[in-house]
Amino acid sequence: MGYLNNGFDESIQQTNPGAVISSGREILLQAFNWESHKYDWWRNLANKVPDIAKSGFTSAWLPPATHSFSPEGYLPQNLYSLNSSYGSEHLLKALLQKMKQFKVRSMADIVINHRIGTTQGHGGMYNRYDGIPLAWNEHAVTTCTGGLGNGSTGDNFQGVPNIDHTQQFVRKDIIGWLQWLRNTVGFQDFRFDFARGYSAKYVKEYIDGAKPNFSVGEFWDSCNYKGHHLEYNQDSHRQRIINWIDGTGKLSAAFDFTTKGILQEAVKGEFWRLRDHQGNPPGVMGWWPSRSVTFIDNHDTGSTQAHWPFPSNHIMEGYAYILTHPGIPTVFYDHFYDWGDTTHDQIVKLMDVRRRQDIHSRSSIRILEAQPNVYSAIIGEKVCMKIGDGSWCPAGREWTLAISGHRYAVWHK
Repeated sequence: MGYLNNGFDESIQQTNPGAVISSGREILLQAFNWESHKYDWWRNLANKVPDIAKSGFTSAWLPPATHSFSPEGYLPQNLYSLNSSYGSEHLLKALLQKMKQFKVRSMADIVINHRIGTTQGHGGMYNRYDGIPLAWNEHAVTTCTGGLGNGSTGDNFQGVPNIDHTQQFVRKDIIGWLQWLRNTVGFQDFRFDFARGYSAKYVKEYIDGAKPNFSVGEFWDSCNYKGHHLEYNQDSHRQRIINWIDGTGKLSAAFDFTTKGILQEAVKGEFWRLRDHQGNPPGVMGWWPSRSVTFIDNHDTGSTQAHWPFPSNHIMEGYAYILTHPGIPTVFYDHFYDWGDTTHDQIVKLMDVRRRQDIHSRSSIRILEAQPNVYSAIIGEKVCMKIGDGSWCPAGREWTLAISGHRYAVWHK
């Protein structure tokens, strides 16, 4: 079944205050890309913290901060070492302290689907973790990736040892590590990498144990295509993401890959895609907006990896959509800091409209137009927007133009 926002979020906040989707007024910054490890990153970000705060971001998602076999951080080995290619433990803690001073929450990238072994074990594979904190034997690794544990509870991440979360000693150690990140190191939010790789019930256990302020999972699988053509109906795709959120006990949000997939096709002249058959937004946003973390690109889909990039000449239309709509929007570092002052300032203006008019994850939305060349909607009764090259403006004199740019415009009352 699909979910519509029905007010149950607030009861979760009351019963589980440390492990909630916070106010619904979050705006996230993904504060790195695939190449960031080359650029003295913790120092670079520390210099940008005042601008990040002033722009209105509530949380900045940082790259994996622990020691890794690969410089990007996604092949972790010694989880308790905070010396990484992004900088030293000292520089990381200075950055976190500065973020706290400027009231920007720090989001840790939690990579616990897999871990690179230190020692050859069963079958001659590197599936033991000897001589470092969190010393595990081969029983911590799933049988399908060369270990002596149980089978996987999700999809395999090929080529490396996958962690067996069914083992109680593994979960106990992971919770201890997450509590250390949260309470000693000072991270406040969590992003769960490759969430398809292990059961969502373990994410629930980890959130319950470490009590981050905010959590989001990367449950990324392919949208529904016929050949290379994106199908109009993506209900089964968004349902899979919603099933994962449900599996976390509703404690985690998830990145809205459905909305990204649809939006990046819509801006090419297929804006009819942005209204589903029930008249709602067609992504996770349309069914469960308080758990939908929207985005245009990230370090995997964009950056130098470019696995599934948003069309570069439509970036501002994308931001005009996610920054005026329900859900929890995320801005990508590249667009904000590498695309020049004009793009930076336009994104800040859109964020400013969102905050001033109090658009939040549960705001109401009324879609007015979803034609091939224009999309328009009223959000929360006080904001109206349109994207596309079609000519359109709201009826009535009460609307004032707040910001406009290439193929987009936003009005407020």
